[in-house]
Amino acid sequence: MPILKSSRKALRRDQRRTLVNQKIKEKIKIVLKKMRQSPTPKNLAEAARFLDRAAKKKVIPSRKASRLKSRLSKLLKTKKS
Repeated sequence: MPILKSSRKALRRDQRRTLVNQKIKEKIKIVLKKMRQSPTPKNLAEAARFLDRAAKKKVIPSRKASRLKSRLSKLLKTKKS
């Protein structure tokens, strides 16, 4: 356990942020799974929106968000053809 008062505050802050980040990551997983199962432009837009939000909040790296969006759009193109 932290000894310093500021360390205790930091621990509480980190625990709150961890919960928020876990919720965001779980939502991303759900949206990605939905997109992979039924690739539609609507699902792609929804997935891109959540990935961009997560990258903006630094929950996931921005390059990972870009890579996932690229793969999903490629999946959509192959399913159309």
